[in-house]
Amino acid sequence: MWEHVCRAAAADTGRPGVLEHVDSVRIVYCQSWQYDDPTARLADELGIEARHRHYSGIGGTTPHLLVQDAAAAMLRGELDLALVAGAEALDTMRLFAKDGRTPAWSHAHPQAPPMPFEAPPHPAEIAHELSSASLPFSLFDIGRRAARGVSPQDYRRSLGHLLSAMTEVAATNPHAKFSFRRSADEIVTPTAENRWINYPYTKWMVSVMDVDMAGALLLATHNKADELGIPAERRVYLRGWCYAQDPVYLAEHPSFGASVAMREASSEALGMAGIGADDVAHLDLYSCFSAAVNLGRDALQLADDDPRPLTVTGGLPYFGGPASNYMTHSIASIADVLRRDPGSYGIVSGVGMFMTKHVYGVYSTEPGPMTPPDDTAAQVRVDSVGRPEIVDTYDGPAVIATYSVVHGRDGTPDGGFVICDLPSGARCYARIVDADLMAEAEEVELVGRAVQLVPGDANVNVVKP
Repeated sequence: MWEHVCRAAAADTGRPGVLEHVDSVRIVYCQSWQYDDPTARLADELGIEARHRHYSGIGGTTPHLLVQDAAAAMLRGELDLALVAGAEALDTMRLFAKDGRTPAWSHAHPQAPPMPFEAPPHPAEIAHELSSASLPFSLFDIGRRAARGVSPQDYRRSLGHLLSAMTEVAATNPHAKFSFRRSADEIVTPTAENRWINYPYTKWMVSVMDVDMAGALLLATHNKADELGIPAERRVYLRGWCYAQDPVYLAEHPSFGASVAMREASSEALGMAGIGADDVAHLDLYSCFSAAVNLGRDALQLADDDPRPLTVTGGLPYFGGPASNYMTHSIASIADVLRRDPGSYGIVSGVGMFMTKHVYGVYSTEPGPMTPPDDTAAQVRVDSVGRPEIVDTYDGPAVIATYSVVHGRDGTPDGGFVICDLPSGARCYARIVDADLMAEAEEVELVGRAVQLVPGDANVNVVKP
């Protein structure tokens, strides 16, 4: 898959022989299969003698980090033509696992390394079983809902409209996993086919990782593109970028209704390009879950009724969310869109881990002045906001800061999860085990409610009914 899309990217430049000039090969971490030496194997398949090779870590921001790091190296004069590729065969792996088989694919790592997580999970998050990917994002959507003062019913309807618009884009994209249109009501209404995942998300509201997808990007300096004879109409320029991080652990986030890192990274990227959000014609906001889209558009100060589509692919729930590699597809797609609309600007965003990593990239068919962003200053501004301390166990009064209800595969509630503000200014995690309170949590707003926490088993805090 890597080889196929790399050759397709070369053909897309109008100069298929461009690959022989590549001096940097960068591959997005592949979750489907662990190769012994991924970059060397791909370089050999392509006949590339690249002096720089890099195999990435994980996270939804990864492809853009590979692109912008290559761009920064080009500005320093260290390289002039880079190849970025990523692929996943997670749907095929699912089918193998279903049949109890293991694929006999090439060049397997003799001892597959562990997933390259950058930080260990917090002991309190482990104790409270904060394990599913969707649960953390639902906490942010509910935090945003409470901050905006919107009723639970109205907010879920707004999520349906947000995602329904994405299905319209996916329906016109031949590369999308799902090419159907769904109404807002269909998306948010739980049924046997569209079961609850965790409140407020149903199955049709969450990213689909089980896809077979691959993408590749070629990044060149302007002079190298001239030397290779790349036609002007094929070129799309990276005009701005920035990466910033919110806290790693959920309870450390100063707000569940906004992202400081998204605000700073998007502002820095747009400022680097010399434009504002109103100047952007095309957007692809990372959409693993609706919270990522919502906080992303809030960071850009986009109104809820802004007419611009928020995806050019159809989004991760409908186009597909191939592990760490989605942004390779969003960048390639924004390039195609901009080619059809010369002179316009596009922006893509990425989100990594539990709303921790954030990246924005601004693109245009027109070149412009290029000075690398001040990522350090942006991160200093993020960190200056501060973060609450996490208390592992707690017994006493607390106030709910955000919450969700987790559902089993049969659609019934398995338990509630809350993050609470404590009188000391610290935060803690807790579980809801009372069935009546879980039912109430899905009907009324619990954010801001005063509760009493009591100790449970295995260092778990429990909300007293």
